[in-house]
Amino acid sequence: MSMGRPLDFDPLAEAQRQWLEHGWGQPVRMTAATALMRAQQIVLQRVDAALRPLGLTFARYEALTLLHFSRRGSLPLGKMGARLMVHPASVTNAVDRLEAEGLVRRIPHPTDRRATLAEITEKGRSLVAKATEALVAIEFGLAEFTEPEAGEVASLITALRARAGDYTAPGD
Repeated sequence: MSMGRPLDFDPLAEAQRQWLEHGWGQPVRMTAATALMRAQQIVLQRVDAALRPLGLTFARYEALTLLHFSRRGSLPLGKMGARLMVHPASVTNAVDRLEAEGLVRRIPHPTDRRATLAEITEKGRSLVAKATEALVAIEFGLAEFTEPEAGEVASLITALRARAGDYTAPGD
């Protein structure tokens, strides 16, 4: 999301300096939050660029991957939304697009007539493998980090998510 040439200064450091100068609270947390959001933009841009030639967005890639990893290659749409942590309408939209491309199909739930399953097709399995290769090749947009650094980032963000109640860790 770079707009032309990189700046010759860090705008977040400048924002923190201004924040301190004005006596506003939590300058370190403001900088951390802003840096985290900017990093998310950078990583998403890189990931989407790697997936675009395959006709995927990261959201659709996640849905395909979830189905690929499921025991039977299918899940109820509601369970997909919960596991992907997205609104049911987002799952419906993603499945609609994946179905239109022949990557998944909707099938009736075998025991619950009210539920519909999304099932990955062979074409979907093939595409998720190619997409994963593309993401591995760009190191999931985090090539600037060493493996231990990437682990530290994941650990810090996991702690934030756990403490915010994003999920319940085993033993909690």
